[in-house]
Amino acid sequence: MLRHEYNHIVALWKQFMPRKNEITNSINNDLIALQDYEDPNDLQRPFDIWACVEVSDFETTPKDMLSYTIPKGLYAVFLHKGMNAGATYQQIMAEWLPTSGYTIDNRPHFQVMGTKYKNGSPDSEEDFYVPVRKL
Repeated sequence: MLRHEYNHIVALWKQFMPRKNEITNSINNDLIALQDYEDPNDLQRPFDIWACVEVSDFETTPKDMLSYTIPKGLYAVFLHKGMNAGATYQQIMAEWLPTSGYTIDNRPHFQVMGTKYKNGSPDSEEDFYVPVRKL
């Protein structure tokens, strides 16, 4: 996986995708976009982003790539369709979260882009994983 600051998302993926095949122990073809927030209650603050794939182990991490283990815990999972990820995230935070009985937990948020993900297509689908804990 490769890591960047939040304001370089496009550059990160342009750097990662040509090197993805160097990762010889990935367990599937899914891509993972991970956000690691300094303050989980203020998602407008700067955060680190990671372009990732899930691997079976960290024994053969390619040169200049980093390993990251997503911490265990409860995640609320939401299906996102289309290209406006910001609107989906806003709906989760402003509509679902306040009435859910949960609060954001201090762990990374991430999206899994599987077989139905089509970059730049209104037919694209991906899963949003939001770290939560009971109130």
